[in-house]
Amino acid sequence: MSRPEETPVQPQERTSAGSLVERDPRVPPEQLVAELVPPPRFSGVRFASYVPAPDQPTQAEAVATMSGFGERVLAGGGGRGGGLAGLFKRRSAPQGPPGVYLDGGFGVGKTHLLSSLYHQVVTEGGRTAAYGTFVEYTNLVGALGFRQAVDALAPHDLVCIDEFELDDPGDTVLMSRLMRELVDRGVKLAATSNTLPGALGEGRFAAQDFQREIQALAGQFAVQRVDGEDYRHRGLPAAPAPLDDLAVERVATARPGATLDDFEAVVAHLARVHPSRYGAMVRDTAAVCLRRVGTVSDQMVGLRLVVLADRLYDRDIPVVASGVPFDALFTDELLHGGYRKKYLRAVSRLSALARDGAALA
Repeated sequence: MSRPEETPVQPQERTSAGSLVERDPRVPPEQLVAELVPPPRFSGVRFASYVPAPDQPTQAEAVATMSGFGERVLAGGGGRGGGLAGLFKRRSAPQGPPGVYLDGGFGVGKTHLLSSLYHQVVTEGGRTAAYGTFVEYTNLVGALGFRQAVDALAPHDLVCIDEFELDDPGDTVLMSRLMRELVDRGVKLAATSNTLPGALGEGRFAAQDFQREIQALAGQFAVQRVDGEDYRHRGLPAAPAPLDDLAVERVATARPGATLDDFEAVVAHLARVHPSRYGAMVRDTAAVCLRRVGTVSDQMVGLRLVVLADRLYDRDIPVVASGVPFDALFTDELLHGGYRKKYLRAVSRLSALARDGAALA
C-alpha cells in the first residue's frame, strides 16, 4: 500500500487548552511489555458483569466458553519459558486447542469477555497474562526484535490478543510464527476479531498466497461465535449533531485536561506518530475537542483514525467536535472496502464518545 503524500497544514489557532499535535510520546520497550494489560475502560469488568441478550444464545455460550477456557489455563499452567518442565506440563495439560477465538460483530462484548478472561486468570487466579491489541503485539516485535518478544511473552500463562486483523502479508507471517513459538512453550492464546481465523486478510491482500500461514493460525483456536447488535446503540439516540466551532472551544477551555485541535492538523500529526504511541498520546486527557471534522477518503488516513478511535474508546475520553457527524467520517468507498468492519467499529465507538461529549457541551 503506497504512502499518501502529506499536505502542508496551516498552524492552528492557539487557545488555553492543550493540543494533541504537540504530543510526540516516546515509549521505552520495557514499558510496552509492562502496559500489556486491559485498557482502563475494562479494568473492572468480569464475566458476572456481562449481561447476555436473552434472544442471542451465543452470548451466554461465549461466557461459558471463555470462563471454561480460563479454568483450563489455571488448571494446566502455561508458559514458563519452555524446557523439560514445560514439556511435561504440556503433556499432562487438558486436551483441546491451545487457543480460543471469539468471532462476532462490533459492539457485542468481545473485549469485555476477553478482559474478563484476563482478570479470571490474573486478578482472581494469581497467574500471569499479557493483554494487548493486534497492533500492540506487532509493535512489540518491532521494538524488541522477534526473539526478545517471544522471550518476553513466553513466561505468561496466557496471551490475549484483541482486534485480531491481518492487514498485510508481513503481519500474517509474523503473527503466525510468534503464536506457534508461544504455543510450543506452553502459552495459551485468546483472541477476538470480526473475522473468522480462516478468513483473515480477505479483501485486503492476496490472502490465497498465504493460506499456509492463515490456516496455521486458524488451527491454534477453538472458535466461538458471538452474535448480537451493537450494545452501544441499544436504546440510545443517534450520535449527536456536531457543534459549532465556538461551542467546541468553550468546552475545551472550560474542562481542565482537555485538548483542542483542528481536525486537519490532527490527521497530519497522526502520520508522524506511530500508531502504537497513540495511547500514550491521549493519556491523561479529559476530552478531545476537534474543530472542522471532515470526511476522509484516503485509506491510510482512515486506518490511523481507526486506531485513534480505539485508544480514545479504551480510555473513556469524550469527543466534542464540529464539522461533519461521525457517521459521515469515512466515504462510502472506504465503508464498503476490505477494511469495512474496522471503519464501522470506529464510527460506532466515536458516536458513543460523541454522546459523552454532548453532555459536556
